[in-house]
Amino acid sequence: MYSSSVTFHVGLRREGIAGSLATLLHDAVMNPAEVVKQRMQMYNSPHHSALRCVRDVWRTEGVGAFYRSYTTQLTMNIPFQSIHFITYEFLQEQINPRRGYNPQSHILAGGLAGAIAAAATTPLDVCKTLLNTQENVALSLANVSGHLSGMANAFRTVYQLNGISGYFKGMQARVIYQMPSTAISWSVYEFFKYFLTKHQIENRTPY
Repeated sequence: MYSSSVTFHVGLRREGIAGSLATLLHDAVMNPAEVVKQRMQMYNSPHHSALRCVRDVWRTEGVGAFYRSYTTQLTMNIPFQSIHFITYEFLQEQINPRRGYNPQSHILAGGLAGAIAAAATTPLDVCKTLLNTQENVALSLANVSGHLSGMANAFRTVYQLNGISGYFKGMQARVIYQMPSTAISWSVYEFFKYFLTKHQIENRTPY
């Protein structure tokens, strides 16, 4: 019993570390794309195509604009992925202790893990969005001149504008989005892991 408990906790740490390292590389590549997406989603956005958005941001704000929220993105996504992976493994241990292929358990654990991670990291997502969009009305109301930079400044600005409740704006939508996304991701991952493992074993079995 003691040995299995130690193995389980070591496994949780391993999953958390793996999720964090994957996030470092993922965000380095995807942060510019996130900036472009959010700029184009802004109300009355002046950008009519992704390529034009890239050109305009590069020309007016420089390459640094594409990574202005990178540290905030990491600060959000590293805990998100760590909570996500650890929660999924914990729930699997509770509802599927044999760790066999069980679509219902993968969907349930994946959805709940995504929901918990999304809710816990909503304040960071709010700050990241403000840094990426540099929303003019928000910056004017907060008396911010120029461009907002840095997670600490973003946290102060959000609090100045809306108080504590400002950190949790959009939490319900974020959870609703993440639940099916992570449920689908985990169920597809577990299916192909099961399928490929079964196929590999069958190929090794002599007839």
